[in-house]
Amino acid sequence: MNLLSQLDLFKCLDERQIMRYSSRCFWREYGENELVIDFEDDTKDVRFLLTGRARVILRIATGKEIILGDMGPGDFVGEISAIDNEGRAANVTVMNTSRMCVMPQSVFLDILAESPEVSLTIMKVLTHRIRRLNTRLTEHCFLQAKHRICVEVMRKSRPRLGHEGQRVISPPPLQREIAERVGTRREVVSRQISALSKKGYLEKTPRALVIKDIDAINNIISEGWEEH
Repeated sequence: MNLLSQLDLFKCLDERQIMRYSSRCFWREYGENELVIDFEDDTKDVRFLLTGRARVILRIATGKEIILGDMGPGDFVGEISAIDNEGRAANVTVMNTSRMCVMPQSVFLDILAESPEVSLTIMKVLTHRIRRLNTRLTEHCFLQAKHRICVEVMRKSRPRLGHEGQRVISPPPLQREIAERVGTRREVVSRQISALSKKGYLEKTPRALVIKDIDAINNIISEGWEEH
C-alpha cells in the first residue's frame, strides 16, 4: 500500500495524518537513466526516493556537468523549490529502476506547518547540505585539481577490511564521475590516478581502487592547503 509511513521522515505522523497526506501524493516508477527533474523547470513538488538510486547534477551553460550528490532510499529532493517557489536548481536522474513518492508542494507545506518534528528534520537536512556545499566551495577556491582529486578519493573511500591502514572504493569510481564531482577534466583525473599509482600510493584493481598509503595522500592534500 502506498503510504508515507514507508519513509522514516514521516514516522512521527499519526495514522490519521499518514492516511490523509498519502492520499494526496502520487507514486511513480522510473526507468534507468530517466530524467526526474529538469534544471529551471517550474514544477514545485518534492520527490522522495523509495527504492533505487538517483543523482543530482548541475549542468552549466557550456555543457559541462557537476555532480552535486547521490540519493538513496529515504532521501528527498525538490524541497528548495517547494519552499521558495522558484525554478529547479539542478537536474535529477535515476541511475537504475527506481520508485518515488511525488508530494505536491501544497502537501509538503501543510506537513511542515502541522508537524514541528518534520520541519526540524528538514532544517537539519538543509543545514547539512549547506555545510557540505561550503566545504566543496572552499576546496574549489583554494585547492588545485590534483588536490581536489585526492580529497574526493579519500571522501569516497572506506576502511579496507583485513588491511589495517588502507582504504578502498569498491566498485572503483569512474574517472569521468570523479572529474564531474571536483570540476575538472577526465584526462586530469587519469593522469593524477596514474601518478599516484606509480608512486605506490594507490592500486587499481578490476573491483576496487585501493588507497595503500593514507598518510601520503593526506600529505598531498595538506600541501595543497599550505600553498594558500
